[in-house]
Formats: sequence, C-alpha cells, structure tokens
Amino acid sequence: MVARGHLHLLHRGVYALGHRNVTTEGRFLAAVKAGGPEAVLSHYAAACHRGWLKYNGRPIDVTAPTKRTRPTIRTHRSDVIEYELVRQIPTTPRLRTIVDLAKQEDEAVVKRALRAAKFTEAELEFLPRTGVIGRIIDLSAAPTASGNEDVVLDLVLKAGFEHPLVNVPYPGTNYIPDLWWKPQRLIVEVDSRAWHSDVLAQHDDRERQADLEVAGERVLRTTKAQVLRDPPRFFARLQAAGAPSRSAS
Repeated sequence: MVARGHLHLLHRGVYALGHRNVTTEGRFLAAVKAGGPEAVLSHYAAACHRGWLKYNGRPIDVTAPTKRTRPTIRTHRSDVIEYELVRQIPTTPRLRTIVDLAKQEDEAVVKRALRAAKFTEAELEFLPRTGVIGRIIDLSAAPTASGNEDVVLDLVLKAGFEHPLVNVPYPGTNYIPDLWWKPQRLIVEVDSRAWHSDVLAQHDDRERQADLEVAGERVLRTTKAQVLRDPPRFFARLQAAGAPSRSAS
C-alpha cells in the first residue's frame, strides 16, 4: 500500500491514508499515536489544539510514560498521565496544559495562552501563585483576545489605572469592547493590521464609534505600537478621558 501510494509514512508505524496533505490536527493525532498507547498531546501543542495559541510548525509536544525518539516530536516523560478528549485527540487537561506550558515557554506565550483560556475564578484557584503563572495572575488573568491587548492592558494596569472590563459584550449589541471602564463610559480599542486594515473594517469601526458616542460613550483608539512608542502620552489621554486610578477608587 505504501508502494502504491495509498499509505504515506508520518512516523514509524503511523501513516496517512490516501494523501500527504495532513491537517494540523491530523499531525497532532499522528504524533500522539506515535508516542504509544498512553501518550497525550501536551504543552505548546495542546495549547494550540485548544485554540489558545497559533501553531508555528515546531516539533509537536507529547507526554507519555516512556520517552520515544521521533523526528518532529518532542516527547516529555511523565509517570502521571492525565487527559481529556479534545476533538477526538487525547490532550492534557486545561490546568495541566498551562502548568506544563509555563515550564518551557516565556512569559508572553504563557500569558497569551492563560488569558485566551478564560479560566473561571474557581479554576484559577488551582493554579500556582508563584513563578510565571503567579506573576500573570497577580497582574490580570482577564480574557484578552490578542497579544496586542495583552501589552496594552498590562501597561495600563502597571501605570496604576483601575482594571477595566475586558471583552465584555456591550448591552443590546453584538459589539465587544477591548477595554471598557463602564462607570466612566470610556472604551479603549486596540486596533491591529489583522482586523482593522481593510476599508470595510475601518468603515465598520467608524460607524460603531459614532453609535457609541451618540449613546454617551467616549472611544479612544490606539495600537500597541503607538502605546509602546510613547506610553506617557497614552496615559495622559486616558487620564484626561476619565480613566480611574486605583488610588482614587
């Protein structure tokens, strides 16, 4: 079947049927199968499979009781194997995925995954309050939607402003503000090229902003680059617009 092109080798003993064009999820599943009967998807790969991070083609993380050497697979040995099925792939549970991720990734990656996971307060209680995870939770575990929002939110909080609502739906609409100080009726939108660069998106942004301002909201638009280029100027704009400080709350 291999010679006839019906089976295509992915790993020793693991084949793709019919074609080589395997999806990312297919490659995740193949890596787990190559890891042995008790292997599970873990670490960075598990966070990508759950939609918290974007897979970048790196070796696929698998945790198993026995470490096997496989090209394109990064195996982590563990005597304790925990998993749940996520779209039919055995994957480490949510909390363990974050804990494992923090052991091998930098703070920005762990932060993006933790905030994208949208853990409940009850779940956060089971996470360690030390090291990388502790620093992130102590600042904020708010459910930001992008790395750009992570950067701006962190700077806002470190500058002493009160914690805004983050990605909470605006009543009576399908609009979700990035950062929102509801009592002060102040919204900050963190624009990016990915979502706000085309003409239609910009038109929608202007229409939505006009509607919000008619409703009494004040909308400040910025980008991560603008904030990082001149943080004091951005903070001055926030203060002038009425963003509350923690000392005043």
